[in-house]
Amino acid sequence: MASSSSCAAALTPTTNPSSSIKSYPCHRTRLTIPAQFLGNSWIATFPSLRKPVPIFLGHESGFKKPPYLQKWRSKASFFPFLKKKKDSKALKEELLEAIAPLDRGAEATQEDQDRIDKIARELEAVNAIQEPLKSDLLNGKWELLYTTSSSILQKQRPKFLRPNGKIYQAINADTLRAQNMETWPYFNQVTANLEPLNARRVRVKFDFFKIAGLIPIKAPGRGRGELEITYLDDELRVSRGDKGNLFILKMVDPSYRVPV
Repeated sequence: MASSSSCAAALTPTTNPSSSIKSYPCHRTRLTIPAQFLGNSWIATFPSLRKPVPIFLGHESGFKKPPYLQKWRSKASFFPFLKKKKDSKALKEELLEAIAPLDRGAEATQEDQDRIDKIARELEAVNAIQEPLKSDLLNGKWELLYTTSSSILQKQRPKFLRPNGKIYQAINADTLRAQNMETWPYFNQVTANLEPLNARRVRVKFDFFKIAGLIPIKAPGRGRGELEITYLDDELRVSRGDKGNLFILKMVDPSYRVPV
C-alpha cells in the first residue's frame, strides 16, 4: 500500500478550484482526500495519518488562488519598514500639483486642506536645513502659493474684492527684517522686525503699513505674531504661524532687500 506522504505528491484537483474546500483523488491509493485552502497551501487530512498535511500546488497543477486571496496578497506588506520613502523632489511636485487649482487656498475644501497639510508634513520630515535663520537661502522675495490664513485670503469678501494679484513676502535674515506685499488691486504693504526665538522660529513685530503702497501708517502695538520656517531649499519654503496657519511660498528674487 502506498504511504500517505507519497500520495500527497500525486494529488491533483478534480473540481473547480474557486471553492475553498476541494476533494482530491490520490492516483496511487485511489482515495478521495478532502482538502481546504489555508494561507498559501491546501491542507489535506489523510485518514491514515489523522492530521492535516500541507499540499503545495504549483503552476503545473493548473490551480489558481481565489481572487480574494490574490487581492489580499498583492496589497499586503510584511516588511513595511522596507518601503521606499518619497524624496523632497517628489514631495514638492506632489504638493505643487495639489495646490495649483486652489487659488492660493481660497478654493480649498477641508479635505483639500487636510491633504495638503499631510504632504507638507511629509516634506517637513525630510527638511535638510535644520537652522533656516542661519541660511542664505532664506533671504529674498518669496511668492505666496498657498495659505490657510483667513486674514490673507479674505474669503468672506466677494471674489472681485479679494487680493487678486500676486502676494509676496520678503525676508532678510541678516538684518532681521520682513515685508509682506500685495499687488492688484490694493498694493498694500507691511514691514516688520524679526526677533529670533530659536534657529527656525521668529517673533514678528510689524512697524509700518503702507496703504496702496504709498501712505505710511505706524502699526499698532498689538500687530505681532510668530512664524516658524519648517522647510527650506532654494526653490520652496514652508512656514507655520502661531495661529496654526500654513504658508507655502516659492522663491522669485533672492537678491531682494527689505527696507530697513
